[in-house]
Amino acid sequence: MTKKHMLIADAERFYVVDQMTIEEIASKLKVNEKTVRHWKCDGNWDAQKQQYVQSKQMFHEDLYNFARKLMATIEESFEKGEKVDPGRMYAFMKMLPMITKVKEYEDIVIINAAKKAPKKGISKDVIKLIESEILGLRPNESK
Repeated sequence: MTKKHMLIADAERFYVVDQMTIEEIASKLKVNEKTVRHWKCDGNWDAQKQQYVQSKQMFHEDLYNFARKLMATIEESFEKGEKVDPGRMYAFMKMLPMITKVKEYEDIVIINAAKKAPKKGISKDVIKLIESEILGLRPNESK
């Protein structure tokens, strides 16, 4: 893997998983912001980021649904007067605290993503792209 491919992979992970901004990624990797923007566009990172966040949310929902089904089978055994399999009971008891922790983690990820999302208007990335690509301005010439 070439150095460029390693940088692109790192930048993608920083953007998608770590929820870093283009500016933060460029600074961390010591590359131009315009370069990172091109990588982002070429790699469709926004779709990957959205898919990543949704997959995290879906995991919590899947875990919760599985726990509900497991609880229903345990409850059914109790109602029938059958002995509950210790393995099912153990699994259910171990899952309960995990559900809360996963939900808290997902909430933190969503809150952090919302904090980094632009509130209104055009994002800094779009403004810089317009300045450099359309207007032909260099960073020190703007303002």
